This record gives sequence, C-alpha cells and structure tokens, in this order.
Amino acid sequence: MGNEKNLVGLGLRREMLDELTESVPEQVDFWEVAPENWIPIGGRYGRLFNALTAKHHFKTHGLSLSIGSPDPLDIEFVKSVKGFLDQHGIQHYSEHLSYCSAQGHLYDLMPIPFTEEAVKHVAERVKRVQDVIERPLILENVSYYAAPGQELSELEFTLAVLQEADCKLLLDINNIYVNSVNHGYDAEAFMRSLPTKRIAYAHIAGHYNEAEDLIVDTHGADVIEPVWDLLEKAYACHGVFPTLLERDFNIPPMQSLLQEVDRIHQLQQQYSATLGKSA
Repeated sequence: MGNEKNLVGLGLRREMLDELTESVPEQVDFWEVAPENWIPIGGRYGRLFNALTAKHHFKTHGLSLSIGSPDPLDIEFVKSVKGFLDQHGIQHYSEHLSYCSAQGHLYDLMPIPFTEEAVKHVAERVKRVQDVIERPLILENVSYYAAPGQELSELEFTLAVLQEADCKLLLDINNIYVNSVNHGYDAEAFMRSLPTKRIAYAHIAGHYNEAEDLIVDTHGADVIEPVWDLLEKAYACHGVFPTLLERDFNIPPMQSLLQEVDRIHQLQQQYSATLGKSA
C-alpha cells in the first residue's frame, strides 16, 4: 500500500456494502469496523463482508471491551474478537480508554476515574487482553463530560496508562478538540504532549455543538475547520500517521465522504513533503 504512514481510512457501515461490492474507492487505503457489529453476521452480508476483507486492509475499533470496568474482564468475548481478527487477517484492534459496564451494560462510554489506582487496573487488563488476542491493544483517548473522583489530569492519566500498559495510542483528533472546549484546556498543548512513538493511527470526525461551551462527540457531521487545523498541527508535530474518517450516522453519499478522505490525503502529502525536506 505504499508509504505505511500516508494511509487514509474510512469507517465501514453495513449500508455501504452493496455500493462497495460494485466498486471500492481507490482513495480508501483501509477500512475500520467494530467487531461486535460483524461477528454475528452470516448470510448475504457475511459473504459480502468476507469478500471485502479478503481483498482490502481492515482495522477494528471495538465498542464493548469495557477496559476500565470494575466488572471482571469478559474473556469469552475477548476470545471471540480474536477469532474474528484471525478469520479476517486483521492485525489492529483498538478500543476506547473508557468503560461501558458495571453490574450490567451501561449503553454508553463512561469516563474512567483519573486516578493512580485506575491506571494500574486498566494496565493489568490491557496486558490480559493482549495475551488472549496475541496482538497489541490500541487505546483511544476519549471524549468525556464529567470526571468523577479526579486525581490526575486527563493528559496525566492517558500518559500513565500508555506507559504502564506499554500499549499504542489511537489518537482521536476530534476528541481532543471536544474535550478542550468542554473542559477548558489548550488542545494543541495536549496533542503535543502525547508520545509520538505510541501513535498507531488517528481518527478525525465531526461533532454537534450543544452550546457555546458544550460539544457532543457524535460523528454525525462534517469535520470542522478547527479540527482540520489540529490534524495539520499533529502531522507537523508527530509526523504523518495513518488517519481514518469516522462517520456513524447522517451518512452522506460516498462521494461526499471521499471529499474529506481526499483532504486527509492532501494534508499527508503536504506534510510528508515538508518533513522530508527538513530531514
């Protein structure tokens, strides 16, 4: 696939399958799916999906691992994810640095308390997951709207988990921007403080402005200019890395999505050239 850093991805949704069976856009270097949405699928959709994974590069971004949960780790679920990854030849499994279960499923991604105890709890669970899936687990910095029991800053907590678990980072550019508005910090300073060597790939997405000081991370709109600017600054700071466009609902026609995919390509090419000259 050429330069392994200059890659642009797109989230695959089931409603795209028929269109992709006819033609897969050449601008999309990799696709991303949530394993939970595809593990149980058979029949026609299963055949279409198998045909895509046989020919194209995929990554996975999970929804229900619940890495920070106080509940016991669901090892049977982790084994089912490993089976899915093996079946489709997928190496990358990412999840949210959050939790979604506590004595039952919570149907939302909840913020892990930013504490030293939680750092150790999460790191231990990450290592157990990696032992089962026989691959690195990649953790995404998440958007959050409250920080119960906070002892560390979001940045301190994120850095501590990455260090303690010795795992990779899925750098979500939009989440940094959302949190910077909601919690009043400098988005660029946060981004610059993240460890370059741990960035596996990135997400970029749109969101919804609930109020002037409250943004909801929806993945249901076009990417806004300040988020594009932050992606540019991330490339300038950390170098170019694979970047995926997320769009979970209000999904426009493929040609509209590809305009944003093309913009990521343009930024990657621009910063690859710039960084190449300065090397």
